[in-house]
Amino acid sequence: MTAWRAAGKALVAKAIAEFCYEELLTPVPEADHYRLDFPTATYTFAATRGAFGAWRVEEDSVRRAPRDDPHQPDRDPSSSDHDPRSSGHAHGTPDRAPGVPAEDPLLFLTDARAALGLDGPTTAEALRDLTATWTADTQLLATLPTAAGLAELPYAELESWQSGHPCIVLNKGRLGFSAADARRYAPEHRQTFRLPWLAVHRDLAAFAAVPGLTADTLLAEELAPETRAEFTARLDRARQEQAHPADAADYVWLPVHPFHLENAVRPLFAQQLAEGSVVELGEAPDRYRALASVRTLVNVDHPDKRNVKLALLIRNTLVWRGLPAESAAQAPEITRWLHRLPHRDPYLAGRMDLLGEVASVAVRHPGFAAVPDAPYRYHELLGAIWREPATGYLAEGERARSLATLLLTGSDGRALVAELVDRSGADPRTWLAAFLRAVLPGLLHALHGNGIAFCPHGENTLVVYGPDELPRRIMLKDFAEDVKLRTEDLPGYADLAPAAKAVLLRWRPDQLAHSVLSAMFTGHFRFLTPILDRHLGVGEDEFWAMVRAELLAYRARFPELAAQHEEYGFTAPEFDRVSLNREQLTGGGFHDRAEKDENFDVVHRTVRNPLAEVTAPSA
Repeated sequence: MTAWRAAGKALVAKAIAEFCYEELLTPVPEADHYRLDFPTATYTFAATRGAFGAWRVEEDSVRRAPRDDPHQPDRDPSSSDHDPRSSGHAHGTPDRAPGVPAEDPLLFLTDARAALGLDGPTTAEALRDLTATWTADTQLLATLPTAAGLAELPYAELESWQSGHPCIVLNKGRLGFSAADARRYAPEHRQTFRLPWLAVHRDLAAFAAVPGLTADTLLAEELAPETRAEFTARLDRARQEQAHPADAADYVWLPVHPFHLENAVRPLFAQQLAEGSVVELGEAPDRYRALASVRTLVNVDHPDKRNVKLALLIRNTLVWRGLPAESAAQAPEITRWLHRLPHRDPYLAGRMDLLGEVASVAVRHPGFAAVPDAPYRYHELLGAIWREPATGYLAEGERARSLATLLLTGSDGRALVAELVDRSGADPRTWLAAFLRAVLPGLLHALHGNGIAFCPHGENTLVVYGPDELPRRIMLKDFAEDVKLRTEDLPGYADLAPAAKAVLLRWRPDQLAHSVLSAMFTGHFRFLTPILDRHLGVGEDEFWAMVRAELLAYRARFPELAAQHEEYGFTAPEFDRVSLNREQLTGGGFHDRAEKDENFDVVHRTVRNPLAEVTAPSA
């Protein structure tokens, strides 16, 4: 089977699983399979159910039969007395199932369009996004290393094998990229490229940094002396051509993504380029490669230099990937405040490293700034954030890998997590206990003890492993756009500057709890548990019992936080189901509004919480 067909088959199975999980589709259970009836075709598939109402669809079992197929039965969906939402159902591969293997996710989406309630424009945009995702998935499958090969890769290289957001079907659209752009800049192609730099007049741009870091220091650390001299000469020449030349000290320097220079800066800042308030300085020699987020780049030639996050005029997984000027401007102040967290609360010291956003340049476009109700992407057109690299926090022999990479399976069919467990020499349960101790207590205490919610999804959370490949602690990133606070002010917030406090979203406790419940438990662990079952022999119930044990151990350590334990509800019988595909397809995910989606995610009903039901293993 070609990589194209294999990727298509996997996408069809994922679409069925996630659309059923979010109750966008309701399959009918039969004796040995499930059935989805659409106006144009019927799909049959085998699946098992898991915690949180998860659907695990067997890729090889999915078949499509056109509705005019004489062998396709026309059944009344109400004829079955099985509850398709009940957990624990296990339907095997259908006997003599009609139709052909379902390997075309585009066809599946058009078949399911009416059931999903999609109008023409949304369907077309979704097909465009899905085609790009399918293409990217094919590239990943065609070049995938073995599990042992994946385990040997350093952090930045391993990131290029990430398979995208596990909950979102259309997760690698990068809409705006041409095919050539994708080959050059998308992480799965593992290409390196150099960054152009701009000088922007201070009337339009503002530099910010953590205490002790100046613009001159930053440039001296990021650019070689000969590069700075060359850029300075180009700026001087540009100034001399102006009728009223500005002083060189009145300009702020920043890198720009080469795609963004061509597609946003040159066409949309044409006036500023002509007048000299924006000046192209040239290309710096260091090579960069994209992390999984596409717009965050790692220096390949000097890995200990800072990562840089840049505006990128593409739409990917729900939103346009620009850089909001307000949050970029406050990123260093938020970092300063967060870096004091382990000093204010010693329990967090050694449990989490915070990859600070230590400097930023925020640029406003004077034309679009006068149109506050313009689509939000026009207010995120230019900027840069410099982030501390993971290498700066690693001790000798330590490795960092994103949490997302634990969902990877190598080309040899072996899971990366199984490879890491074998290399550690520990038994699977000992390794998983170390993993949960490394990942959970810091996040729980930031939330319960300090009222701070990070967004610890698979890409934002890095797990640090010792030389023995046992997990030790976590690293967290993405602060200015993803850290959330409680609605009421807490004493610990007093040291945060008002302007920075104003850009951080404020949520109720039950919403803040989703920083772990949805971003990690249903957004990552829900997909990790079948891998642990299949490759490590640790069943789902046993894993969730281990998670619950870690939660209870934290509660026992901090009985004075009993009120917070109750209001965050980690062991409540149920909690809201965050539905990202529902948000993307039916909640305006392809919108062109002035407001970014800053409210809480789209929620559809509730899911049962396995942490309220399992019995914690004895010590």
